Amino acid sequence: MSATDRHVSVNSFAKVNLDLRVLWRRSDGFHEIRTLFHTISLADTVEMRWQPGGELHVVTSCPGLSVRMEENIAHRAALRFADFANLRGRLRISIRKRIPAGGGLGGGSSNAASVLLALPALTGATVSPARLLDIAGTLGSDVPFFLMGGAALGIGRGEELCPLSDFPAMHGLLAVPGIAVSTLAAYKELKRPVLQMPSENEAFATLRREFSAQFLAPSEVAARWNGSQLGRNDFEPVVFREHPELAVWKSRILEAGAVHAMMSGSGSSVFGLFPSRESALAAVQQFEAGSVHRFQLLSRSRYQRDWLRLLGSFSHTQLWPPQATS
Repeated sequence: MSATDRHVSVNSFAKVNLDLRVLWRRSDGFHEIRTLFHTISLADTVEMRWQPGGELHVVTSCPGLSVRMEENIAHRAALRFADFANLRGRLRISIRKRIPAGGGLGGGSSNAASVLLALPALTGATVSPARLLDIAGTLGSDVPFFLMGGAALGIGRGEELCPLSDFPAMHGLLAVPGIAVSTLAAYKELKRPVLQMPSENEAFATLRREFSAQFLAPSEVAARWNGSQLGRNDFEPVVFREHPELAVWKSRILEAGAVHAMMSGSGSSVFGLFPSRESALAAVQQFEAGSVHRFQLLSRSRYQRDWLRLLGSFSHTQLWPPQATS
C-alpha cells in the first residue's frame, strides 16, 4: 500500500423502532408514517480502503449475504457518492455482518450510511450535510437516520427527521427468529386508504394527535420516559396473525422481565428493554443459547464519538458529519 492509500474500519450500528404508526397511503405510492428510531449497540463492521488516482473502481464484499455486489446498498452508496464528488481511484469495501438480515433492524441502511459518513474524510471530498442527506434519501427511507444516530422522530416515509434528546441507555434483548416477513405484503395487509388531503380526515387526524401527545416536545421525551408503555407498532397485528410465533417471542421477552417489548419495523425481530443491565443478563439465561442478542440503546453523542474516534486523523474531530482534516 502506498503512502497515499487510506484505510478505516468503522462500526455500522443497528436501530430499533420504539414506536411505529402507519397513517395513510400517499398519492406517490408510499405510506405516511410516524416512527421513533433509536440506534442500538449491535453493529456490523465496515472496512474501507481508498487509493486515489486512475479510473474509479469500487469492489464490495459481504460474506454470507446472498445479494449481487451491484445490488448491495453499501456498494450503491459508494457509487453515488463517487459520482457526486467526481472521485477517481480504487475503493474496496468489506462488510462483516453481525446485524441479522431481514429483521427490521436497518443493517443494510446502516452500512450505506457508514459508507457516506466515512468517504468524505477518507477521500478528502467536500460534501455538505444537506447534500449527504439528499444522497442518503435516494438510497432508502432509513438511510438518512443513520447519518445522525441516537433518537429521532421520523415522518413522511421516515426520511424526514427531528432529532430527540438522548434516551436512557437501557439494556435490551433482541430475538430474530429468521422468519421472512414481506414489508410490501405487511403494508398491503394494513389496508390504509389513499388520502390526498389528510388534514381533512378526522380518523387520521386523531392518530396524529395521539402520536403527538406521546412525543409532545423532543426535549421532554427522555425525562418523561421510564421504559414502560412507550408506544406501539401498527404492523404487529397483521404480522403476528401471519406469524404467531413472533407474538410468542414478545410474550416470552416480557415474561423474562422486560418493561417494554415490541417488534421492530415490519419484523421479524422482536426486542425488549429491561430496567437494568443485571436484569437483562439474568433474562438471557431463560433463552436457548444464541437465540437472543444483548444490546444497549446508543445515544447520539456516543454514536458520533465512536465515529470520530475511529476515523481518527482523517477527520476534523469538531465537525459532524465527519469531514477531512485537509
